[in-house]
Amino acid sequence: MELTETSRDHSGVHNLAFQNDSDGADVTNLKGFGDNSQRIRNVQNKTTVHTNQGDEYINIESDLHENKRASVDDAQPRLKGLLEKKYDEVCEFCKKHKTRFYYVAYGILITAYLAVVIAACSLNFQRALPLFVITVLAIFFICWDFLIAKYEDRIAAFFSPGDRYLKKQWFWLKWVLCAALIITIICWLIFDTRKQGSHQLISFGGLVMYVLLMLIFSKYPARVAWRPVFSGIGMQFILGVLILRTKVGFDVFNWLGIQIQTFLEYSDTGAKFVFGDKYTDHFFAFKVLPIVVFFSTVMSMLYHIGFMQWLIGKVGWIMHFFMGTTPVESLVAAGNIFVGQTESPLLVRPYLPYITKSELHAVMTAGFSTIAGSVLGAYISFGVSSSHLLTASVMSAPASLAASKLFWPETEKPLEILRSGLQIAKGESKNLLEAASQGASTSIGLVANIAVNVISFLALLSFLDSGLSWVGSLFDYPQLNFENICAYVFMPFSFMMGVDWEDSFIVGGLLGYKTFFNEFLAYERLSKLIQNREKGGSMYINGVKQYMTVRSEVIATYALCGFANFGSLGLVIGGLTSIAPSKKKEIADSAFRAMIAGTAACFMTACVAGMLTVPGLEVPCHILLGNASNFTDFPANSTELVKCCQHLFTSANHSEEILPGGNYSLNSWKVCCQILGQPDFHCT
Repeated sequence: MELTETSRDHSGVHNLAFQNDSDGADVTNLKGFGDNSQRIRNVQNKTTVHTNQGDEYINIESDLHENKRASVDDAQPRLKGLLEKKYDEVCEFCKKHKTRFYYVAYGILITAYLAVVIAACSLNFQRALPLFVITVLAIFFICWDFLIAKYEDRIAAFFSPGDRYLKKQWFWLKWVLCAALIITIICWLIFDTRKQGSHQLISFGGLVMYVLLMLIFSKYPARVAWRPVFSGIGMQFILGVLILRTKVGFDVFNWLGIQIQTFLEYSDTGAKFVFGDKYTDHFFAFKVLPIVVFFSTVMSMLYHIGFMQWLIGKVGWIMHFFMGTTPVESLVAAGNIFVGQTESPLLVRPYLPYITKSELHAVMTAGFSTIAGSVLGAYISFGVSSSHLLTASVMSAPASLAASKLFWPETEKPLEILRSGLQIAKGESKNLLEAASQGASTSIGLVANIAVNVISFLALLSFLDSGLSWVGSLFDYPQLNFENICAYVFMPFSFMMGVDWEDSFIVGGLLGYKTFFNEFLAYERLSKLIQNREKGGSMYINGVKQYMTVRSEVIATYALCGFANFGSLGLVIGGLTSIAPSKKKEIADSAFRAMIAGTAACFMTACVAGMLTVPGLEVPCHILLGNASNFTDFPANSTELVKCCQHLFTSANHSEEILPGGNYSLNSWKVCCQILGQPDFHCT
């Protein structure tokens, strides 16, 4: 076999890889020749390295010598110019006084902000009132955090004598407090029932019933610590009184609800750009789901700047202080007001492997008894009252801890974690823009999960109703469906919350939708009932009630405000197991009990709302008077009834005889005649 010699290029590098195929050269021998040539050159010159199996030779020794010379030159001192010296002096001065520069910059920004606030308040204080209140709250909490961080030990030492005295006298003091609390509740029930009617008594009885049921089926009934239970219910009641019974509290939460609703409407801009002008034709897909994306983006940005961690920490400290729960479970319960049931445990992820079974049960119960802020906007878009949804989210946090500690009392010694040593997990984004992008990307899974669950559950429900109707037709009852079955199962629970008897079957069906499917279907059904009431019309069509009273709608809103359903059960087990694999067995054992406790917590919140909701709240006059004529427990001296009757008689244009007409029935006119005591010729 003949070898062909290749030519040498001008650079002195042998090209052995390229040759004419017609010469019949053996490629293998050529490779071997190249290898031998390389070894010879390496031995002789020690300057080349063979790469790519003899295809080419690369000289790197000269580059190494040049790099060494360059490094030696860099190591030698070099004279700096005047401008470079001045620049280095300025940098050194800035580093030395960096903290002072920060203070000066912050001082300028704060001064400018306060000047804007003062100018706005001087121009129109009523218009600038929200900005003024936010500024005052911000100044208060900044000063509070500063004082706590700097003088925490001194403050604790100042209050330590009082703390020691309370602990010493607590044995008899707790009985005095309990007696005072019982007397206060009895007096309040007497006077409130006389003024508002007997519906509040039913709601109070329902609250007692749920507490007794959880005590009976508790894991350890004899070891229940009653402080978290009573203080949790007390916090619920106080929040409910401030929000539902005081004008200031109701106006504040109503204002917050309106602002959130307005804020969420900005998602329409993105939806309109992506889906076109007729995006509302597909309401759920193109109107509701974009709100979830928008809210998730905003929450991610708030996490990045640290606002959410600060807010959750403050709410968690309040519950830890008043209820005596551990910092971990208090923080998770506070986090569930704003984030979902799988996101809130991430706040205390390092501590989850070390928590007790009762704490783990409380973590899961808090997730089941509240809703996430991202889906809160979706429910508001359905037409459900935003202020009541906000109130339910806040009130359910202490209720979840109360129900959890009653259903699974603490029997172990929790890990001692000081509140100051509890570290809240932070976001992973590096800047605000990345946080917004991550929030939008994270919502993709949530939006897809919502969409596929709604599609599958509605299809399954339709199939189930069809099958039940076929079974019912065999017994001459084709109206049988899933909602009817749930209505009979949950009717006693809804009635004990304070729902009107005629509405308890409807609310029972909504509770069935929420428990066996999800709360999206339940709130969607509730929104249709609300729309039917607002449109007016006949309350009954073919014997089927078309809408409920506002009181029943309010109680249903609170009862449905939670993730306690079988779909979320698997989600919680999978999410917590991935976060704390060592607790896999405990999670699986206590998840179902946590779902029941979360459901009971929502029912307790609904009972408190039923105790505090005024019958005439937001009710149109014709519906209020119709209810007053149907139920004998409506108080005759109700302010709302008197106003409605005065408006009714005034609108009669002082005619000698008042005739029923419009939306008012004959019974409504009779009720007004009795309340106002009109002369006989007006009530003929």
